[in-house]
Amino acid sequence: MEQRNNVTEFVLLGLTQSVQGQRTLFVVFLLIYLVTMMGNLLIVLTVVFSPTLHVPMYFFLGYLSFLDGVYSTTVTPNMIIDLLCEKKTISFQACMIQLFIGHLFGGADIILLVVMAYDRYVAICKPLHYLTIMNKQVCILLLLLTLVGGFLHGVLHPLFVYNLRYCGPNVIDHFICDMYPLIKLACTDTYITVLTVLANDGAIALVIFTLLLISYGVILRSLKNVSQEGRHKALSTCSSHITVVVLFFVPSIFIYVRPPCTLPIDKYLTVFYTIITPMLNPLIYTLRNGEMKNAMKKLWIRKRK
Repeated sequence: MEQRNNVTEFVLLGLTQSVQGQRTLFVVFLLIYLVTMMGNLLIVLTVVFSPTLHVPMYFFLGYLSFLDGVYSTTVTPNMIIDLLCEKKTISFQACMIQLFIGHLFGGADIILLVVMAYDRYVAICKPLHYLTIMNKQVCILLLLLTLVGGFLHGVLHPLFVYNLRYCGPNVIDHFICDMYPLIKLACTDTYITVLTVLANDGAIALVIFTLLLISYGVILRSLKNVSQEGRHKALSTCSSHITVVVLFFVPSIFIYVRPPCTLPIDKYLTVFYTIITPMLNPLIYTLRNGEMKNAMKKLWIRKRK
């Protein structure tokens, strides 16, 4: 692809222009990032080293924690460093790479949430066939599907904005490179690009979110045939999944399912699903999961001996 424009770098305005505000946010987001990495790493290690968690549900949960850690790392460190810089710039090529990597892992996260919903459906609605249906080969195949789907989702974004002509200005009112802020700066026709965003981000997110809510509705409805203990455990697990789904999809849908425009609230919603949600996921899954908490305690005791 040949770049044809007058812009070689972009200036990011970030979340605030206040020096004191930037210093405060530096401390806040540094702490959030450390908590995010420690929380997700703890879940990954617990799933890997705890024999009682070697089942598909925790296999996918460990993979989600891995994706969340990587996804947060593609955004948060650069944002933290920029908060210490007077002028926040990113080269055109680095902007395209950030756009690709962010949507790659974001897309993989979306597909993995669908996989986890399917896993819960099989476990609750077809318990006798669960381990047969969700065998090791199927689990690995589903994980490969998340990566391939995430790659295809991610590669479309730089593919469509790379060859747009940017004549200037080059100032992005955001803390990362994203589609609508870049489209806003383009000085050529962006009709096809906008349709791509609406289809590849907005429509897909809305459809998958709706299907996930319907699927969890079907799962919860089927619990009337389950024992009280099994019902309590399934409700705890499904409520955690639904919470994560809502936290991830609602901000994304608000940003991408609308005409091409940028609103001041967009960057704060982006903070929520790129930085806050990866931190909350470990807390949501561990605080409402007795097996995970017990496995962490046993792992801690074993390591101290």
